[in-house]
Amino acid sequence: MRVLGIDPGSIRLGYGIVEKAAGNGLVAVTDGVVTLDPAMPFSERLFVISKRLNAVIEEFRPDAVAVESIFFAKNARSASILGHVRGVALLASAVYGLPLFEYTPKTVKLAATGYGNAEKAQMQKMIQLLLKTDAVPKADAADAMAVAICHINHHRPGLDANVGRG
Repeated sequence: MRVLGIDPGSIRLGYGIVEKAAGNGLVAVTDGVVTLDPAMPFSERLFVISKRLNAVIEEFRPDAVAVESIFFAKNARSASILGHVRGVALLASAVYGLPLFEYTPKTVKLAATGYGNAEKAQMQKMIQLLLKTDAVPKADAADAMAVAICHINHHRPGLDANVGRG
């Protein structure tokens, strides 16, 4: 199973693909951060995010997409902006016919670190350990890979509710 995890953001969007290997091992396939200029019009930022996610899906062919859900926002404007970015991610999943799953930040942190209030540095270190990589991943990419790992750990074929369908 190969999962594209997405940590949505309008200035920095993290993505990471993790594959479940034989013997329940985890393998990092790719990861990255789409960094955007805050001065760029919002619609153009959404377009850049869309193009990058589509390119990642086309190149690495994940079996599913997992996205961090909105848990809270500092204000209504922040929630609205994040909702638009998440919409682009959800659309990419639908365009390629990929099942979509959503997980709260707390669930993701629990899956990656065993602690639902883990800090960014803790997440980065645990992702490095879980995926046995030499380099510590960037914070947003580590969060995205944690979302993918969370789905791999929670996935039960035939029992999952496919959030993006229906």
